[in-house]
Amino acid sequence: MNTTSSFSEPVLRALTIALLAAYGGAYAQTVSAPSATQPAQLEAIEATDEAASVSVPTPPAYAGGQVGTGGQAGILGNMDAMNTPFIVNSYTSKLIEDQQARTLGEAIKNDPTVQVGNGFGNFAETFVIRGFPLNNDDLAFNGLYGILPRQVLPTEMIERVEIFKGASAFLNGAAPGGSGLGGLINIQPKRGTDEPLTRLNVDYTGRGQIGGGVDIGRRWGDAGEFGIRVNAAHRDGEMSFPDAESRTSVLTLGLDYRGERLRASLDAGYQNIRYDQARPTVGLSGDGVPEAPSNSINYAQPWAWSKLQSTFAVARVEYDLTEDWMAYAALAYSRDKEDGLYAGANVNGDGIGSHSPLRTPYIRNTVTGEVGLRGRFQTGSVGHQVNLGVSALRSSNHSAYEFFEAQDRDIFNPEDSPYPETVTFSGGDIYNPGKVDRSSLRSIAVSDTLSFLDDRVLLTLGLRHQNLRYTAYDYSGGATSDYDKSIITPFVGLVFKPTQNVSLYANYIEGLTRGETAPLDAENRNEVFKPARTKQMEAGVKVDMGDYGASLAVFQLEKPEFYLDSQTNIFSAAGEQRNRGLELSIYGQPAEGVRLIGGVTLMNARLQKTQDGVNDGNHAVGVPRFQATMGAEWDPSFAPGLTLQGYVTRRGAQYVNKENEGRIPGWTRVDLGARYTTKLAGRQTTFRFGVDNVFNKRYWATVAPQFGQLTAGKGRTVKASVSLSF
Repeated sequence: MNTTSSFSEPVLRALTIALLAAYGGAYAQTVSAPSATQPAQLEAIEATDEAASVSVPTPPAYAGGQVGTGGQAGILGNMDAMNTPFIVNSYTSKLIEDQQARTLGEAIKNDPTVQVGNGFGNFAETFVIRGFPLNNDDLAFNGLYGILPRQVLPTEMIERVEIFKGASAFLNGAAPGGSGLGGLINIQPKRGTDEPLTRLNVDYTGRGQIGGGVDIGRRWGDAGEFGIRVNAAHRDGEMSFPDAESRTSVLTLGLDYRGERLRASLDAGYQNIRYDQARPTVGLSGDGVPEAPSNSINYAQPWAWSKLQSTFAVARVEYDLTEDWMAYAALAYSRDKEDGLYAGANVNGDGIGSHSPLRTPYIRNTVTGEVGLRGRFQTGSVGHQVNLGVSALRSSNHSAYEFFEAQDRDIFNPEDSPYPETVTFSGGDIYNPGKVDRSSLRSIAVSDTLSFLDDRVLLTLGLRHQNLRYTAYDYSGGATSDYDKSIITPFVGLVFKPTQNVSLYANYIEGLTRGETAPLDAENRNEVFKPARTKQMEAGVKVDMGDYGASLAVFQLEKPEFYLDSQTNIFSAAGEQRNRGLELSIYGQPAEGVRLIGGVTLMNARLQKTQDGVNDGNHAVGVPRFQATMGAEWDPSFAPGLTLQGYVTRRGAQYVNKENEGRIPGWTRVDLGARYTTKLAGRQTTFRFGVDNVFNKRYWATVAPQFGQLTAGKGRTVKASVSLSF
């Protein structure tokens, strides 16, 4: 059976229909009917204002304030979505606050392309975009990798969550943590507010977690050129499943200056998070896939814990040399310190198996920076916007581990195991972890966006030359693996705007990361593989109707794939994964008082070129054929200040191994909420109440593509908060 044709033909038909509908609808609105003697004329599109600075501020949000009209595109800078030859979904701090999202994973539940799970053995958040993993290590902060806290990111400091769909090696360079080949997530920080802001917040989550925070924003100076933003929060208490507790403290500071030519900023942050007896991921051993346990069962061990501590600082400056040329530079440093005693279960189809307790401290130190030049000029009737950027990152990681004697495990009838004491094997000094790897990434990128026909056609050509140096060490300090590779990754992007509110686009772009590393429980633990490259082709259409917008994309990505073999327990290359998909997204306020956000992703992720062809044509691990989410808000006219919310998330079935011998079933989750804004004692006050997973659905949420572990969905979770603005 030709699965490629059976999938791609309906996709192409759907895209053709959508393009014709979008083009035809917009054409009908903007072009008069042609006469017999006069051909139809396309609507004029306003050319770029040549008097404006080449530096573009963060694009504004659509009506309703939940989704941005554009985002940051790496070396290309901030761009309006209608001018970009790719898809960037940008979610605002207003959406995060109104949905009471406590972490980044909760903040992106609206995106139909992204899956959120937990990390290997701990409670870290991990992501899958277009079928490929993105680790929390590889989040970008204002375009820079390696700076944001590892594992879990609270939302207090976030102004925008920008999700770039697809490969991005040209735009941002290679991700240092070895992931991000299907997309990236960039975080934009909060800035000082033009109107003085002092907001106090008290919130409640789960079974008994109480927290509070403060958000302060100010500007001063003759023209408000100086700004400050301070965010602080603390939460402590029981999580959404029994006996599991977490404690979070976070403090961030943002200072900025915006002058006539000079713009500068300094962002710094600290966070400290601890989890106790949090439900871990579940690995599979033997045959079968167990049903998801009841949401009232916590199969974590009472002695299991994880502590995450992070500190970071970023300085950035931009200067307009002329109206048409600007220079910029950034320098950043971060330090992450982690420790934990983990007990991820490995079970059979009956939910019975064992766990091998693991203690592993981890320290990451990163220094990174970039310098660049951006400008524009004309050659005859052709406009040019050019970019030249140089970036560098250096990161060193220190770690050690101790595996303890295996203990019996039953995730349906959990019993407390004794505190682990007998070490079966170990590496390094737990109390003074040694260096286990060192990364050095350097790159230089250049691009030219050519504009034709009064900016109706935009053609972007770019190249990035990247040098990846990676050295791995054994736990006695000796180098075990080392590579030094230089690779050029190209980019070609085309945008055609037949009307003011319709953009057709296409691109070819590649992804690049350092090589995969075998996990600690593999026979070849810590073996490092060569850098991986993804190749992507994509085409689509975007529509901007002023208060709302939509996009439709079809794409193909091809990537070398690695798996932990369930029989040999060896982590190795296993052929190639090819993902073909279709994405539809809608966002904004199509009618007064009604806001929509969500979409659908159809994906055909197949394995090819596997060893001896035994798995050719099989579905890729952890990639559902169907993903959808739809959120709606309604402001009823009969109750001023009241907003009602509803969200539905649907995921299709996912295979748990490359042999396709088992899978987790599809699932649907419903979230409901409401908020009410009024004035108390002359102060604006907002009450928010929500229930995630209203029907207490029990389900396996995701399968990790690399290691195959299962993440259980959260049970019914109540959220409530009160915020008071001064």
